[in-house]
Amino acid sequence: MRAFADLLDRLILTRSRNAKLDALARYFAATPDPDRGAALAAIAGDLTFNAAKPALLRKLAAERVDPDLFALSYDYVGDLAETVALIWPTRPGANRSPSLGEVYEALTLAGKLDAPRLIEGWLDALDASERWALLKLVTGGLRIGAGARLAKQALAQWSDRPLTEIEEIWHGLEPPYRDLFAWLESRGEKPAGRARAPFRPVMLAHALEEADQEKLDARDFAAEWKWDGVRVQAVSDQGVRRLYTRNGEDVSAAFPDLIDHLAIDGAVDGELLVRDGEALGSFNDLQQRLNRKRPDAKIVARFPAFVRAYDILADRDQDVRALPFRDRRALLEMRIAEARSPRLDLSPMLAAQDWDALAALRAGAAPAGVEGLMLKRWDSRYEIGRPRGLWWKWKRDPFRIDAVLMYAQRGHGKRSSLYSDFTFGVWRGAALTPVGKAYFGFTDAELAQLDKFVRDNETERFGPVRAVRADADFGLVLEIAFEGLARSTRHKSGVAMRFPRIARIRWDKPAAEADRIETLEALLRSNKSSSEGA
Repeated sequence: MRAFADLLDRLILTRSRNAKLDALARYFAATPDPDRGAALAAIAGDLTFNAAKPALLRKLAAERVDPDLFALSYDYVGDLAETVALIWPTRPGANRSPSLGEVYEALTLAGKLDAPRLIEGWLDALDASERWALLKLVTGGLRIGAGARLAKQALAQWSDRPLTEIEEIWHGLEPPYRDLFAWLESRGEKPAGRARAPFRPVMLAHALEEADQEKLDARDFAAEWKWDGVRVQAVSDQGVRRLYTRNGEDVSAAFPDLIDHLAIDGAVDGELLVRDGEALGSFNDLQQRLNRKRPDAKIVARFPAFVRAYDILADRDQDVRALPFRDRRALLEMRIAEARSPRLDLSPMLAAQDWDALAALRAGAAPAGVEGLMLKRWDSRYEIGRPRGLWWKWKRDPFRIDAVLMYAQRGHGKRSSLYSDFTFGVWRGAALTPVGKAYFGFTDAELAQLDKFVRDNETERFGPVRAVRADADFGLVLEIAFEGLARSTRHKSGVAMRFPRIARIRWDKPAAEADRIETLEALLRSNKSSSEGA
């Protein structure tokens, strides 16, 4: 566990992507099987131990520590695994510390009655940092600034194998990946990927800046709307149908209504969206269908899913990614027309010959569910990753409001001792109503200022949440930027924001001058009318 704990520390404490890659590559090179396979599965999010849940950790801690002391410690630290790791009183005579592979193999086979005994024994044998790593491993709570994509890139860097080959066989692999590591070290054959309907690594776009426009000719690019959904890849291969996210996660089981109508033979790149009656549903509607292993029949009927296609990667048994976008688009149009599927439509192309025309499209009225423009070179191949100069995304300017800080909660990891999750509200009559939550957009120096403001102006406690003074005479105004707004029955305010973040701390502005709920209601009406007129 020591090497794994040290790896997690390095990943958490460095912001450099290259440094994270180097740390992962060194770990994979120096660590034996099955330890490195268990670590890879944990970082990639492919580990689930059903017998080890947070409630179990609380129960174990309650047997060793005074309940009031634990409650106070948990309240201060703000993270269950870190609290248990720090406060755990070990007993003398503990066994030797286990390896990561031993923990993985034991918990994979353990039942609910075995898990408490195993975890308790390991906690006794480990030091504080190793205990933290163990608890994060067993609860699946890793938040370390690294995920499946970075781990695969580290494997490619270490082994000198193409990332594309690793990506395309990934879904045929299972932890602890012994056959994968044998191939990467040239000790074994390349593992066979999933025989049918494989995932293909996606092509990504760069954000378009004003300086980029000066170097580019708009006539070289196809233009289409950038839809506010979830990037997916829909694959149908000789009767096997799958739906993948951009990171290669298979989400087919969550969208049976779409899979049943995936009337293509090939692989299509597009946006996962939902309908709300005859209209396009909002991202908030789509969220009600995401992350559900067993979709609710009522939600499926209420918000039927579909894919809005904008590229084709495979046509029947032919890989067409090497074709220029112009030819792929023509092929896509033909296949979508042939499919005649109610769950598969085509993202329309936009007519614009210069940057002024494109800017007018970006700023003007647009259909519902649009967050900007996508620009793709007509002659571009479908290349993996984010090649420079081929695809661009030109998002609309974010909406902005002034809101008042109402509640705060401590963060996780290196932010666990700071208040970094902030709930804000706007005025409804003479009272504030919460409209969103933000936990990024500020610098480290601004975070320290926000944390001090919360501590100095705390009024009430609700478990880990702190209420701060916020009234017409006193309060901290935050300028909030967000990408979109939708009606929501789940929020007290009746609205839900898309990607809210703190754009500026308005130390200069009185709380009474913050925005009102009527501002957001007007924005909702404006978006609805502009969408209907488009």
